[in-house]
Amino acid sequence: MKAELPDLIAAYLSGTITPPQMQQLNAMLLADAEARREFAELLNLDSALAALAADWTPAQVAVKPTRWLTASPRWLSAAACISMLFGTWFWQDTHRAYATVGKAAGVVELADGASLRGESYHISAGSISLITARGARIVIEAPAEFRFESAQRLHMKRGRLAADVPPAAKGFTVITPTGDAIDLGTRFGVDVPSTGSAEVHVFQGEVITQASGSHANQSLRGGDAVSFAQGASTNRELRSSAFIQPDELPGLTAGLAAGQRAQSDNALAALRKDPALIALLDFESAEELPGVYRTVQGRWPGSHAPEFVNVGDHLKLDVGGDHGWPQLTLAAWVRIDRLGAPYQSLLHTDGWSKNNPGQVHWIINRDTTMRLALIGDTLAPGSTELQGYPDSLTPVLPEQGRWVHLAAVYDSARATVRFYLNGQFDKETRLEIAHPARLGPAQIGNWNQQDRKLSGRVDELLLLGRAMSDSELHALHAAGNPYR
Repeated sequence: MKAELPDLIAAYLSGTITPPQMQQLNAMLLADAEARREFAELLNLDSALAALAADWTPAQVAVKPTRWLTASPRWLSAAACISMLFGTWFWQDTHRAYATVGKAAGVVELADGASLRGESYHISAGSISLITARGARIVIEAPAEFRFESAQRLHMKRGRLAADVPPAAKGFTVITPTGDAIDLGTRFGVDVPSTGSAEVHVFQGEVITQASGSHANQSLRGGDAVSFAQGASTNRELRSSAFIQPDELPGLTAGLAAGQRAQSDNALAALRKDPALIALLDFESAEELPGVYRTVQGRWPGSHAPEFVNVGDHLKLDVGGDHGWPQLTLAAWVRIDRLGAPYQSLLHTDGWSKNNPGQVHWIINRDTTMRLALIGDTLAPGSTELQGYPDSLTPVLPEQGRWVHLAAVYDSARATVRFYLNGQFDKETRLEIAHPARLGPAQIGNWNQQDRKLSGRVDELLLLGRAMSDSELHALHAAGNPYR
């Protein structure tokens, strides 16, 4: 009998339901709480979509079966009974928690298991997973301010949200200052910066979006993304890995519980005492480095990292002076959002030219291998490199949406480049000509060319004027790994 429920609700919503079907629907709703929940869910979704089609704003949406005003008295009686049932269920539902905290990774304002209702919540650091009363799984990354209007409507004033919405929670809506997103059974993300336009990214399924002040709505499917600006939706590139997903949070929580941040801090303190240190950028200084980028949370709750999104985003630095470095270690934690440009620039010196040997370009290639190129260097005879520069063997991004540790070690005396991924040695390339590395003015990010666009975050960038050993790089990764 329950298998007939979707057909009965569809007939009710379309206005084609017969009196016997109405009696059957009424009986099912009286007998089954889950049937009442499904009925309420579909009414909410139908009303939301009808409101959008009629150019209403989501705030004006109300669940009202108005199509029955011209129905017969017998039908009206049955519909009124359903409405009373729904009203009783809705009153009880509003007195329950709209969501429950699953895990709080570095969040001090809310604890595991806490119940969330209609109050406003603010988290200053960390990430938190929530499970709504309808079963939607949500992760919110700080800094964030939000409140639930109901189990199906969440207001995001700022912050970054990833949602995994099951069929039972279809119609879940995220409301932002510049636009709204109505889920149709999907996985999606919403990014609400402190200033600027909110964005919606659809990882899988379908979402209906509407910019604030606009009468038009847009259907987004997996792979689509938009930003809301000045009452309109603008298509943009999908950045699925910019969001912490529900399945990533347990590893981050376990890493914090295991004391990983303290180990990382100790490792950085030791590096700062290394006489060969050229630069160690942890991005925690009150003075921001020059450039065009967005400061977001790094690997640790409350930490900071630059995020590069658009063509032209970059960070400037000038380190290493105007002299050669016979040995050089480059290392960084990175979180790449997307792969589209031919190269992603990790560190590019500005003096790159044929007349300036030793200038350094550290890159992620389109095939996700890592490259370390120095002007004037040549590969040893018999090299299998495809483009004349040392590349890593293993793709360095086996999992987008995770922090990975990348390192390259250059030794001009030994004429070698060695690559490391997550503390593990990957490949050594031998050179025929190997100039001392030259640094000076450089950029992280776009490097003034569209084919050098970096899309993602960088944390703890290290430049060391000596060749770190395998064991040192293994220990550096182990100490700084945010996951367990």
